[in-house]
Amino acid sequence: MHKPELSSTSGSCLFYGYIVVAAALLIIILDYGSRLTIGVFFKPILEEFNWSRGLTSGAVTLSMLGQGPGAIIMGRLNDRLGPRFVMTLCGCLLGVGYLLMAIIHSVGQLYFFYGIIVGIGMSGAFAALLSTVARWFVKRRGLVAGIVAGGTGIGQLVAPPITNLLISTYDWRLSYILMGGAVLVAGVVLAQFLKRDPGQMGLVPYGSDQIEKSKSSSSSRGITVKQAMHTQQYWLLMGAFFSLGYILMAISTHLVPHITDIGISAMAAANIFALCGLFLAIGCIALGAINDRLGNKRSLIIYFFIMAAALFWLTQLSSTWQFVSFAVLFGLSTGGSVPIESNILVDLFGIRSHGSILGTITFGFACGGALGPFLTGFLFDLTGSYGLGFLVCAIMASIGLISCANLRPTKKLIFESVAD
Repeated sequence: MHKPELSSTSGSCLFYGYIVVAAALLIIILDYGSRLTIGVFFKPILEEFNWSRGLTSGAVTLSMLGQGPGAIIMGRLNDRLGPRFVMTLCGCLLGVGYLLMAIIHSVGQLYFFYGIIVGIGMSGAFAALLSTVARWFVKRRGLVAGIVAGGTGIGQLVAPPITNLLISTYDWRLSYILMGGAVLVAGVVLAQFLKRDPGQMGLVPYGSDQIEKSKSSSSSRGITVKQAMHTQQYWLLMGAFFSLGYILMAISTHLVPHITDIGISAMAAANIFALCGLFLAIGCIALGAINDRLGNKRSLIIYFFIMAAALFWLTQLSSTWQFVSFAVLFGLSTGGSVPIESNILVDLFGIRSHGSILGTITFGFACGGALGPFLTGFLFDLTGSYGLGFLVCAIMASIGLISCANLRPTKKLIFESVAD
């Protein structure tokens, strides 16, 4: 019999789930913050090597392609070995990948160091962490998922301006060394605080009334990956998050170059991109709690509608204040959407194979993220502007909206322990 203070709802000691949330949040800030600096590094690399934007964007595409299959593998490893192992491995790969970026002298090195090593290093940063948090909380699951996912926006808020300052003070190679060292050390240390589920510590998930109920909920409730793939809901979600990945990575890679192309300073462009991150974080955290009340499907429809409107508008923007307004709308809509990816899977498919299913959906996100930067850069090289590329982003948001509008409740979940 466990002492009352070890229960998830006791106020006599800190529930370890909050430590897991804090560690996961810091890792996502670190990983996504460093990842989203690519738009700041983009032009300095172009200027040194005189590569085309499509060719340089191909490294981001390859990185997302590596992240996709990696997310499936890391999701399954997280279900079986736990997040400490997964995030230690990913932290080492990500940090080393950035350190190696400081010595590139060819496209092949760019594609291998950033495209493959960084891509695989990023593969555990979302699926494994969001799946872990979902196991620790029943009550407030939407809120804590929003807090953790909000780390993507906080990272985007902090990292690009700091990186721009480092590049302007030193150079882009030294900046990659400093960033890689920080990611390697901090990522590995933070991973040691992660535990897969409350059962490893004799606890129950927050909001669960009894251990027996928790065991049923956390280990056997739900369906397998194979069963999920036979439902219409799975493929509609795959389409929606493919679209979201396309949009996020296309905008992350090309928004700063686009803003500087029309005559706005590099510092102002980095700050506008950081503002997107601020409102993405606000959207993840503030709207994460609202999503629990409004419902995941309805929330996604609203967010994709706002996102599509903002992206159609982006094709016409020309002044700083207009880009600031875009940053607010785009940040809030993407911020509201990101944490729902994890939570809606619990609603539709249960918790039993949550990490594995989330890994496959994240693969769809990564495939979209792979296509977005490359196609947007290719269309720029073809037309000499980002107008057509950003129009395609707006169309992708419309596809996400249609996919979410056609979601229906799962007709029948199998709440039994079945082998994958």
